[in-house]
Amino acid sequence: MSEELAKQQKTRLNKLQKRLRRETGRAIEDFNMIEDGDKVMVCLSGGKDSFAMLDILMNLQKSAPIRFDLVAVNLDQKQPGFPEHVLPEYLTQIGVPFHIVERDTYSVVKELVPEGKTTCALCSRLRRGTLYGFAEQIGANKIALGHHRDDILETFFLNMFYGGKLKSMPPKLVSDDGKNMVIRPLAYAREKDIAAYAGMRGFPIIPCNLCGSQDGLQRQVVKEMLQDWDKHHPGRIETMFRSLRHVVPSHLVDTELFDFKGLQRGFAHGISDPDKGFSAPAKEMAEMIDILSL
Repeated sequence: MSEELAKQQKTRLNKLQKRLRRETGRAIEDFNMIEDGDKVMVCLSGGKDSFAMLDILMNLQKSAPIRFDLVAVNLDQKQPGFPEHVLPEYLTQIGVPFHIVERDTYSVVKELVPEGKTTCALCSRLRRGTLYGFAEQIGANKIALGHHRDDILETFFLNMFYGGKLKSMPPKLVSDDGKNMVIRPLAYAREKDIAAYAGMRGFPIIPCNLCGSQDGLQRQVVKEMLQDWDKHHPGRIETMFRSLRHVVPSHLVDTELFDFKGLQRGFAHGISDPDKGFSAPAKEMAEMIDILSL
């Protein structure tokens, strides 16, 4: 490699790292994902996203105004051919505390899911349950997952197309049992930036041959749709993601979210009592409604 080419690649890597640092830092701040004294369990699958997340969080940890601990955790699901040495060697090399949790969920999934059916749903539930329980064991109060902006948009369309719901993958949530706080620090990051960064950093990527490579998955169909839009309509992805942050309940049709029956003439937006017009999560959105659109 020529000196000039090496210089160009280093410049590109620095720009990518700065962008991902900025976007990750902004997501952490916007959603108050990490606080002083937190112990964050970083779930490392061996894919590009989780590698990049760990790398960026370790980078931010050095300059953050707060102190927090990171511990990497990988769930070895006993998939045939899984290179068990890769992650321990890498994590030891970069000097981050880590645990490898061994659970034979592969056999469970193969036994319960009929041949030809997708394994993702069951695999995800088993993996999530194991990781949630392990977070409690090691005293981690935050669980970091490597989902990015594209994952959030894909989930939004999957729920709308196939589930009949307007919901997505929140950057921060509490588990159903109330015991675990899940965060997604890469919520603002683009997948293509993460892929480029992972390639340039040379992370030892481990492909998922159990569910990620299955053909005909609904998520893959949606992913290809979004990639096509991004190619032919630059900026559309950014606009769609921005819409998830600017929701106007009074202009949808959910009667549980907004009190349509109680609307009255003579009041701004038809609401005589803002506390009755909007459900608790939506009260603050009342101020965001553009009166020119009414």
